[in-house]
Amino acid sequence: MPTRLPERYLTPEDLVQLFDLPSVETVYQWRRKRLGPRGFRVGRHLRYDPKDVQSWVQSRMKGAAA
Repeated sequence: MPTRLPERYLTPEDLVQLFDLPSVETVYQWRRKRLGPRGFRVGRHLRYDPKDVQSWVQSRMKGAAA
């Protein structure tokens, strides 16, 4: 993951690229299961605040083994 995220709101496709995920369906599964970063809808489009994504990554790292 890059050290600096874009300053714009991220799309599910952006998360696929950032985390090298197999497909955008993984992002949607995270959302359904409430496992991934917090997202919000703009009309029918899903967006993620880069700060929320960074917070989510940091919370995942705290739970990881050293």
